[in-house]
Amino acid sequence: MPGLPVQAQVERVYREDSRRILATLIRLLGDFDLAEEALHEAFFVAVERWQRDGVPDKPRAWLVSTGRFKAIDALRRRARFAASQPLLIAQLEALEQADWSDEDVEDDRLRLIFTCCHPALAADAQVPLTLREVCDLTTEEIARAFLSAPATIAQRIVRAKAKIRDAKIPYQVPTLAELPERLDSVLRVIYLVFNEGYSASIGAELIREDLTREAIRLGRLLVQLLPEPEVMGLLALMLLHESRRPARTSASGELIVLDEQDRSLWNAGLITEGCALIEQALTMGRFGPYCLQAAIAAVHAEAPTAGETDWPQIVGLYDVLLRAVPSPVIELNRAAAISQRDGPQAGLTLVDAILERGELLDYHLAYSARAAFCWQLGRKQEARKAWERALELTRQEPERRFIEERLKALD
Repeated sequence: MPGLPVQAQVERVYREDSRRILATLIRLLGDFDLAEEALHEAFFVAVERWQRDGVPDKPRAWLVSTGRFKAIDALRRRARFAASQPLLIAQLEALEQADWSDEDVEDDRLRLIFTCCHPALAADAQVPLTLREVCDLTTEEIARAFLSAPATIAQRIVRAKAKIRDAKIPYQVPTLAELPERLDSVLRVIYLVFNEGYSASIGAELIREDLTREAIRLGRLLVQLLPEPEVMGLLALMLLHESRRPARTSASGELIVLDEQDRSLWNAGLITEGCALIEQALTMGRFGPYCLQAAIAAVHAEAPTAGETDWPQIVGLYDVLLRAVPSPVIELNRAAAISQRDGPQAGLTLVDAILERGELLDYHLAYSARAAFCWQLGRKQEARKAWERALELTRQEPERRFIEERLKALD
C-alpha cells in the first residue's frame, strides 16, 4: 500500500479486512451491535491518526485494539447511568482482561461462521446472519438471493443476534466430536458465499472476487480442520469453478458462456489441485452432493475443448446427484447436459416439464435455457418470449446485456 494516500489506504483496509476485524471484535465483545459500533469508531479514528502518525505495520491489529478500547469507553459511559451497572462492570472487567493476538484474526471468521450456524439458531436465520456479518452482504442482497422480503430477512437476523447474546452461544470452532452435526450448515453457508461472488445476484459486476477468495480461504481452513470427503468436495468444487474466472468475462466485462470460453485462460494450477482433491475424496466413500458437483466440474475442466466434453458421463453424474438431492435447479442443469448429449428437443421437453409443474417460474436461467433450446430448434418466437421473460427476472447487468444481445441476434 505504500504510495497510496492515507484515505485510500484506510478504504482499502476496510474493503479487504473489515469483516475479519469485525469477527474478532464480536468474539472479544460478545455483542454484534457493540462490535459493529466499535469497528466504525476504529476506522474513523484511523483516518485521523494515520494521517498524523503514518499507517501502522499491522493495520488489522491496530484497528482491533482501537475498536476494543472504544468499546470499553462506551461500556464505562453506560455503567455510570445504567440500572444494570453490575453486569456492565463484569463485562468491562472480562473485556479488559481478555487476551488476543493478531494471529487470532485469521481464524475468527471461521469461528464466527460456526457461531452463526449454531443449532440453537433457527435454520432459516443461520445463512442470512452469516452472509450479513461475515461477508458484509446487505439485507437487500440477501433477500434477493432467498427470494424474500428485506424486512423478513432483517427480522431473522435481529432475532438470531438476540439468541446468540441471550443464550451466550460461544464464539468458537466446535470440538471434533461436535463438528459433524454442525458441518452441513457451515458447508452450505460457505458455498452460498462463493456463489454470490462467482455470479453476483445483482449489480454491475458479474464476479465479486473478494467473496470467492474468502470462501476458498474458509474452505481450506475447514479441510485442515476436518478432511472429510464432503469438505474436500466443496473445496474442489470452488477451486474448479474459480479456475474458469479469467475466461468468464471479456475485457469489457461482458459475460462469456462456458462453451465459448477460451480454455487456455483457465487456471491450470487450480484445476490440478481441484481434480486431485475430488479424486481423493471419491476414494474415501461417504461422499455426497458437493463431491458429485465437483466431479461434474472436473469433467468440464479436463475437456480440452467444449466439443470434447464427456456429456454421457456428466449426465450420469447428474442422475446420481438428482437421486441424492432432488431439486428443480439440478433438474435444469441435467436438462442442459442431456440437450448436449441428445439434442435441444430433449432438453426443451425436460425444461417445459419443470415449468409446467410450477417450479422455477421466477428463475431467469430456466427461461434462458428454454430460449436457447428454442433458438437451436428454429422456434424464434418462442425463443424471444423466453428471453424477454429472463430479461425481466435478472438483476445482474452483464447477464442483462448478454440476453439483450441474444434478442438482437433474433432480429
